[in-house]
Formats: sequence, structure tokens, C-alpha cells
Amino acid sequence: MTQNARLTELSDQGVAVWLDDMSRDRLDSGSFAELIDTMSVVGVTTNPTIFAAAISGSKLYNEQLYDLQARKVEVEEAVRMITTADVRWACDVLAEVARGTGRDGRVSIEVDPRLAHDTDVTVAEARQLWWLVDRPNLFVKIPATEAGIPAITRCIADGISVNVTLIFSIERYKQVMDAYLNGLEQRGGDFDGLESVASFFVSRVDTEIDKHLEKAGADKDLFGKAGIANAQLAYQAYEEVIGSERWKALADKGAHVQRPLWASTGVKNPDYDDTMYISQLVAPDIVNTMPEKTMNAYADHGELGTPIQKQYDEARATMDAVAAAGVSMDDVFLTLEGEGVEKFEKSWEELLSSVRDELQRVS
Repeated sequence: MTQNARLTELSDQGVAVWLDDMSRDRLDSGSFAELIDTMSVVGVTTNPTIFAAAISGSKLYNEQLYDLQARKVEVEEAVRMITTADVRWACDVLAEVARGTGRDGRVSIEVDPRLAHDTDVTVAEARQLWWLVDRPNLFVKIPATEAGIPAITRCIADGISVNVTLIFSIERYKQVMDAYLNGLEQRGGDFDGLESVASFFVSRVDTEIDKHLEKAGADKDLFGKAGIANAQLAYQAYEEVIGSERWKALADKGAHVQRPLWASTGVKNPDYDDTMYISQLVAPDIVNTMPEKTMNAYADHGELGTPIQKQYDEARATMDAVAAAGVSMDDVFLTLEGEGVEKFEKSWEELLSSVRDELQRVS
């Protein structure tokens, strides 16, 4: 099969294309494998909302649901069994990519977001998921809350590859990078297969800041600009870290960089370019996880924008202009993190409800 030229070009620029979706139907039908063959897909992320939709909309879970019901398995444990089975299968589909790249071919699974403010339980859950899936190309997703930061360090020190999620501000991103380095330093060596990505959210930033700009009566030219500018400045912070002596000492021991991952890249405002969170965020060592709709849009008409490294001055000017319009970035990022955890918790409850309903249906 022929790879899509636009996505191949994007990959050649150092951007790893990941799919932000997964289901047992995708795995069973071969459609996920086809995306690997034709759309340059080298990884996948999952979340409770994705799983809830997959489980309630497919007959492929029936046999497992029957078995779980027959054994009187509690709903929360049933969720673990179902989701880890899908993730293990996806890891196997991506195993060849993982072997070929050494860094991609990864599948992410999320710890219970209700644990976001408890470090010890988050670590325990991460260890359980790592053991249950039992695949070297797994990522365990840990939120970048205050309690999540030390959990990141402890998991990396244990040799658990981590996808740090719900990052909105550059200051929190710096804490995430520091947590990763701390974990590597505590581990000391044996970094083979140990990877991490830091999921920096983009479109949600624009959605929240646009509301504040509209309330302030700001210049319309500022709308839809902050999400990209914020991410570009995050990449600048990443470059500063990997240019440090601290990082070089770890790299000399075989440690791998914690790549920035652009999350929430589906455009939420229909007035905006539907590929802007891809085309304007191109740089080496980047992961961009895309909904299939966004991936298809870029494959159809996306064009490479100016590389991130050449946009730092413009990005800083944009963020300064947003602040000058009266938008408190601290308030925005605090709101986004709080809402992000709440949305994840709500999605988790929906997943539990979906599995509970399915268990009752097959009983």
C-alpha cells in the first residue's frame, strides 16, 4: 500500500503521527493496521471516552463480557480487563514499528483519573497496568497534577514508560521535564526501552482563551492564536532542557529524550483551519496525536507551516498581546487543569456505566 504523501512529508520532518482513537473493531477489522500501512501512523492513544464508545457500540466484547459476568467480576476490575486486552492487542499490532523505530509503536492507557490527586495510589495503579498489559511498547498515562509530578518520577525510576497528560502551561511542563530527569537520575542506568512523552494540550487552550478575549472585547486577530503560540514556546523550553549539561550527562548513559506530544489537536472552532494544530507545530522529536478526522484532513489538504524554531519571537509576542488584553494566563491554566481532571473523571464514570450496562445486558 502507498503511504499518504503529506503525512510522509510530515514524518520526514521529525513528527511522529499517532492516532487518537482505538477500538476492538479497529483491531479486528484490520483498519488500524491499514492506517499504519497508508497514513504513517506509528502510535496510538486511548482514553475512557474512546473505550466507552467502543464497548457500547460493538459485539466483539460480548464473549469477554459473558465471561466476566459469569465470574461475578466487579465493574472496575472488568474495565481493567477489557481495556488492557485491547491495549495489549494494539501493542502487538505495533510491535514491528516499535522494533523498527526504537521509540514509537507505543500505545497509551490511562490510570484511573479519580486518583489524580493521590501520588501513592497513582503509582500503584501504574504498576498494575504495566504488569497487566505486559508489553514493552506500552505507555501509562499519568496526569500532570501536583500529585502526578512525583508519581512520574517514581514510575520512570521503576522502568515504567510514561505518557504525561493534561499539560497546559509552560511552567507545569518544566516541572514535568524535571520529574522525568529526576526519575532517570534515580534509576541511574538500564534505560533500554524506557521512553516518555509529555502531552501538551493545544485546542483546549484556544477554546478557553478565546472566551476571555471575547469577554474583554479584544482584537479578533488574537483569536485562535494562543494555543499554537503556547505550544511553540513549550518546545523552546524543551530545547533548553535537552541542551543542558544535566541532560547530556543522562544521554551519555543511554537515556532517551522525553518528546513533546501535541494533544487535543482536533480544531473545535469550525471557523479555524482544520489542520492548523498540525501544520504550525512541526519540529524534530515531536509526536502529534490526531483524531482520524483531523488526520484525514491533513492527508487531503494539509501543508507544512514554518518550523517551530523560527516562530519563537512571534509566539512570545502573541502571548504578550493576549496578556495585555487582560487575560490572566495563570487563571486560564488553573481552570484548564481543573476542568481537564473533571472531564477525565466524568469520562471514567461514563466508561464504568457503559461496562455496567453491558454486563447487565449479557447476564
